[in-house]
Amino acid sequence: MRDVLERVARGEVSPAAAEAELRGYTTLDAGRFDAAREQRSGVPEGILAAGKTTPETAALAAAAVETTGHALVTRADPADATAVRRVLAAEVPDATVAWDERGRTVVVHGPEYEPPSLSADVGVVTAGTSDAQPAREAVTVAREMGAGVRLIEDVGVASIDRLLDALPAVREPDVLVVAAGREGALPTVVAGLVDAPVVGLPVATGYGHGGAGEAALSGLLQSCTPLTVVNIGAGFTAGAQAGLVARAVSTAREEAG
Repeated sequence: MRDVLERVARGEVSPAAAEAELRGYTTLDAGRFDAAREQRSGVPEGILAAGKTTPETAALAAAAVETTGHALVTRADPADATAVRRVLAAEVPDATVAWDERGRTVVVHGPEYEPPSLSADVGVVTAGTSDAQPAREAVTVAREMGAGVRLIEDVGVASIDRLLDALPAVREPDVLVVAAGREGALPTVVAGLVDAPVVGLPVATGYGHGGAGEAALSGLLQSCTPLTVVNIGAGFTAGAQAGLVARAVSTAREEAG
């Protein structure tokens, strides 16, 4: 503790960074940022913009960069992205800010941040273009965890030839996230055609009875092919789960030499 306090006194670390180092989190008016989550669990802390004001989102993103070197904002709208850019431009001018409008994510890397790199790949597969938002959220999370990521879109089972044509690419990654709405058929079909773990991501892209993702979730829970399932639209969770599998694969490869 004394060493941390002395570094604060010398101006080498900010009070927020010191608090994060000592407590594992830093406290702002906008809330507490869990700066130790990535070290503790292997998954970066996500800042959920939905339900927060744009100043709160931007303040938490700045705190994330200050304490961990990077920030990941999810379910962001254009106003959130603009606010994050504005605040980071003032506080960390050399930071890079990437806004994925379709995935609704904002990723910030500080000038000294070194992203992790894994020797493993994640494939993110979508049944249709409408499944893009949670699927691209999963892409961002897995990529921030250091995995190589390949996005394979619009190969739903309404025309099975689309999937069969893409099958060589689908079989390449070490772990797959497969997103589908409607009845959620694609993940169960893919899981029967590959020898990699599959994370099923049900999406609320249907309509009518069971159309808010319930039918897709029920279908995946009843899958006759082995897969794991996350909640409806839970792109962050799917990407994190795939990233953890990729990390285990990468570690095994490194240990094998």
